[in-house]
Amino acid sequence: MIVSSSSLTKLKNSLTEKVFFGHEPSTELIAILLVYFVQGIVGLSRLAVSFFLKDELGLSPADVSALLGIVALPWMIKPLFGFVSDGLPIFGYRRRPYLVLSGFLGAASWVALATIVHSPLAATLTIALGSMSIAISDVIVDSLVVERARNESVSGAGSLQALCWGASAVGGLMTAYFSGALLQQFDARTVFAITAAFPLIVSAVAWLIAEDPVSTKPDWAIVRNQLGQLKQAVTQKAIWMPTVFLFLWQATPTAESAFFYFSTNELGFEPEFLGRVRLVTSVAALVGIWLYQRFLKAVPFRRIFGWSIVLSSTLGMTMLLLVTHANRAIGIDDRWFSLGDSLVLTALGQIAYMPVLVLAARLCPPGVEATLFALLMSVVNLAGLVSYEFGAVLTHWLGVNESNFDKLWLLVLITNLTTLLPLPFLSWLPAAHDELGESSQSVLAIESDSSASKHLAQPFLPDLVSELVSRSAVEKTIE
Repeated sequence: MIVSSSSLTKLKNSLTEKVFFGHEPSTELIAILLVYFVQGIVGLSRLAVSFFLKDELGLSPADVSALLGIVALPWMIKPLFGFVSDGLPIFGYRRRPYLVLSGFLGAASWVALATIVHSPLAATLTIALGSMSIAISDVIVDSLVVERARNESVSGAGSLQALCWGASAVGGLMTAYFSGALLQQFDARTVFAITAAFPLIVSAVAWLIAEDPVSTKPDWAIVRNQLGQLKQAVTQKAIWMPTVFLFLWQATPTAESAFFYFSTNELGFEPEFLGRVRLVTSVAALVGIWLYQRFLKAVPFRRIFGWSIVLSSTLGMTMLLLVTHANRAIGIDDRWFSLGDSLVLTALGQIAYMPVLVLAARLCPPGVEATLFALLMSVVNLAGLVSYEFGAVLTHWLGVNESNFDKLWLLVLITNLTTLLPLPFLSWLPAAHDELGESSQSVLAIESDSSASKHLAQPFLPDLVSELVSRSAVEKTIE
């Protein structure tokens, strides 16, 4: 019995160290990880949404880009969800009830897609509703992680964020292949119905999260105070300069919509194969997290971003081989080429993404965690919207549509070259990790010497057309 108890203790310690990155696997931590896990597992319907819009509703690449503008709106107003959560508790709680509501909202949106949606307008509004569900839960769970990450030492910085995003990647990994395999066997609406069950997990685990009730009544004066704190924070040069850099980085045009149509209409990739691609990218995301956590935590931010931008632009040019079918001339099959390219670029993107999360957690002063974090995220999500709109204009200008891909090579060339444009502004980022200061310093002191962040891997939901696309050093997925 003693040996058994000792073995269990060793197993628990091993899991704590190797799986949970040193964090005690408490009920609350498991609940938080499940929320992130659901954000990954709803990817089961991402391919179904893509084909639903393309085939059943007959939308063109330009139409899809326009739709993304509306779907992305909840991510533009994420600070509003933060304000409401921080300043207007429900039944005395600022976090739990909003997680419960977000779960029910998400389930309702997928049920609607599975049953009553038959027009582009209805699809747009319903998908936007699902996007709002994830945006709300994202704001809430991010604030919980920020509160807890503040207690991490500098040497352990990023481990909790890495663990949470690892949970999201695992969720994506579990459903990646099946997102295509199910669509090969069933129609899109059946896949939507299956997906509707997952947001309810968020509602179920919300009450497992430890939270002290707020004794004071809801007061908009709190919101006004938050605005003052936010104004003080965002006017600091060390915050707004990195935020502008990240906006410029993500606002460069994308060829995602056009390339999705090319991969399905021209190359003939079936849903089952696209599921394999999503499986590969999910594995690559986990590899990227591990590589950063194991080898790159101490590498200066400017060096990581600089090399990531250059490498992603260079490797992105390999898509020209696929677009021009030159890969066939050198004996590489279209499918193998796509798998290899997706794996490398996704791992690289995840590596570039992790250090930014470390900075984000240390920017948020107590009391406005959800709001400031959401504000930083919404700025970059806005850049993503600009990226899609620029891409839509270029796609239309070059005459690329669902059947004409003659100038897709030029679109790919332009979108990859423009990712280099932010390089002259690398100096706007902190020079090194030691600028964060020591863990004993106050959050506000750290805040004055650090930079902004974003969810580089957090996509608009659903991730409509990013199954195969080479983007900048991150998954412009948005994960």
